[in-house]
Amino acid sequence: MRKVLPQLLEEFYIIHLCGKGNLEESLVGTVGYAQFEYASSELTDMLALADIAVSRAGANSICELLTLHKSNILIPLPAAASRGDQILNANSFAKQGFSCVLEEETLTDELLLNTVKEVYANRQQYIDAMSASGQMDSIGTIIKLIEENTK
Repeated sequence: MRKVLPQLLEEFYIIHLCGKGNLEESLVGTVGYAQFEYASSELTDMLALADIAVSRAGANSICELLTLHKSNILIPLPAAASRGDQILNANSFAKQGFSCVLEEETLTDELLLNTVKEVYANRQQYIDAMSASGQMDSIGTIIKLIEENTK
């Protein structure tokens, strides 16, 4: 993210949750860029401000993005660094049209920059796919699954 920050700041404001101990002091005060080690109650405001999100693909994160119908780019933890669940989550969301997925192993600065611009330009199609999915009707989904499995 930081390697393409100058190019991103030409078009976007960036909120960067970079993790404990990962603040870059030289970027403090950069116009259009706000970095945080973590977010707590302010996360809801940060997500409300965002037109798109770039995220890992943990279950909680993707469910929040789906609930908020937030266009997103998922970069799951690679299999070597995880149980592989994030890869499965990301691929499921991509297949349903909810997300664009980038693999960390093949990620380049140029690919990230171009993908951010592409997802931003096409953000409504991701929002529409999430809205049309019906996945927010959890009770209806559970009832449907029960009915299908008791026939």
